[in-house]
Amino acid sequence: MSDKFKKIISKFANTKILVIGDLILDEFVWGKVSRISPEAPVPVVWVERESYMPGGASNVASNIRSLEGSVYIAGVVGSDQRAEKLTELLSAKGVTTQGIITDPSRPTTLKTRIIAGHQQIVRIDREKIEHLSGSILKDIVLYAKKVIPHVDAVIIEDYGKGVITPGLLKPIIKCARSHKKIITVDPKEEHISYYKGVTSLTPNNHEASATSGIKIKDEATLETAGKKLLKKLNSDSVLITRGENGMCLFEKNGKITKIPTAAQEVFDVSGAGDTVISVFTLALACGASMLDAAKISNIAAGIVVGKAGVAVTNQKELINSLT
Repeated sequence: MSDKFKKIISKFANTKILVIGDLILDEFVWGKVSRISPEAPVPVVWVERESYMPGGASNVASNIRSLEGSVYIAGVVGSDQRAEKLTELLSAKGVTTQGIITDPSRPTTLKTRIIAGHQQIVRIDREKIEHLSGSILKDIVLYAKKVIPHVDAVIIEDYGKGVITPGLLKPIIKCARSHKKIITVDPKEEHISYYKGVTSLTPNNHEASATSGIKIKDEATLETAGKKLLKKLNSDSVLITRGENGMCLFEKNGKITKIPTAAQEVFDVSGAGDTVISVFTLALACGASMLDAAKISNIAAGIVVGKAGVAVTNQKELINSLT
């Protein structure tokens, strides 16, 4: 099995993926705590350093590049320094950024995480989540239609920040299906009706419960929820990620496979879902079966949750984890 997986992973460099979704800049403020504030019962963080990473759909693109796939990204940023920083980070990784559209009416989404030692103290979000204007939406659709014929797969990364709407997805899904491209979605629960006809969906346990209307509390409700989602979306598969309980893959042929977690130690779950959909889609684009793609993505998720911050993995780490 490991030789089979290594062969799939070695093909990642031959893939081209289009990522469409909410672009986020992740800021990390690293420090230490030595006392509680006299002003309120909160820790005082002594800042030692700050760092920035691509987040949201940008982190999916970052994951794909780290695994040597080629990636095009489409989304929206503001006319601000955050946009410059995010575009600079993505360009430095080799991501094709021509599909990033500037909207002066909204800020670039920023998530600031303050971390003391290895513990996240607080997260601060700066964002505007209204739907995009018609002209911005049109620009993204036009870019996607131009790129889709030349890629192997399309990833829809929905963080609920206003980019993913029916007006955006209908023409993009139609175009991707007409060119017989793989379409995978990292969903937002309230947008479930947007994703009909995609190849696969990768919700976490909470999202699967919310989108199916069935509270997942045991194996029986898990299976009922997964089957309902599969039927509702008319997809080839639904891959439910379940944290320490691993994953469960539901396929159109009726097969249900539970995959135990590959994580040895959970350090930080930030961005793990981005890694799952990145690796799952890369493997499918290389011709892997749904089950093999899910198993490889599970191994990748096990690597990134053992790292601090919004982390990525690479081919070497992934292959080493197979042995």
